[in-house]
Amino acid sequence: MSTSLAFALYVVSGLGITAGAHRLWAHRSYKAKWPLRVLLVIFNTVAFQDAAYHWARDHRVHHKYSETDADPHNATRGFFFSHIGWLLCKKHPEVKAKGKGVDLSDLRADRVLMFQKKHYFVLMPLACFILPTVAPMYFWGESFVNAWFVATMFRWCFILNVTWLVNSAAHKFGGRPYDRFINPSENISVAMLAFGEGWHNYHHVFPWDYKTAEFGKYSLNLTTAFIDFFAKIGWAYDLKSVSPDIIKKRVKRTGDGTHATWGWGDKDQPKEEIDDAVITHKKSE
Repeated sequence: MSTSLAFALYVVSGLGITAGAHRLWAHRSYKAKWPLRVLLVIFNTVAFQDAAYHWARDHRVHHKYSETDADPHNATRGFFFSHIGWLLCKKHPEVKAKGKGVDLSDLRADRVLMFQKKHYFVLMPLACFILPTVAPMYFWGESFVNAWFVATMFRWCFILNVTWLVNSAAHKFGGRPYDRFINPSENISVAMLAFGEGWHNYHHVFPWDYKTAEFGKYSLNLTTAFIDFFAKIGWAYDLKSVSPDIIKKRVKRTGDGTHATWGWGDKDQPKEEIDDAVITHKKSE
């Protein structure tokens, strides 16, 4: 039973990162009503990868200054650094300097997000460690050893490394059909493990697409299926994606590797992208 719980929590915490901290808060690639935001904050707290506010902040800096000294997990410093090393040392001064210029006003305006940030060090131990350990012991008599090491620690360490693979493996291994001049790559293995986050060459070219990929197979993009489900019941809306024409132009042009947008509406985003974007499930008045 601990194994089943570990898998369920892996899915829950993964979606808290991919659908929540990443696609909703870091990139604004869709909008969510408060019940979905609450659900995603709970999922995100189970993941324990810092408060979603801080996760989104660092990720915006990563996209804005990708693979420069201002990138928190600059992949040009090596696989180990981009995977976990960046968390084991002080931030490069450029990360701090450039990070101060990134607009976070939309994150601060989200009361659900700020509640998590304020109470994170109370909520996180409960959601990530205490409840996943106590629940299987109480409800089905699991031993402490199984509950702690399988449902809690193995699950937590596994989702951590899956997330880090997006920063490391997906910046090194795979094809670059959308922009061959940047390191982010299309990595199917990472996409499978990280619920669709491995289509990284596309994502760095079009970071505001809610699918983070050109193609929509749910089997390789569970996060898109999750968002689409909540769009159908009205909890998610203004889903942004890229028109086939824009993708075709980009593929032909291949770009120069300096595309700087990190989310919808950024001042650096080309007007043609905004004009030709496909926005579905608009919020009804």
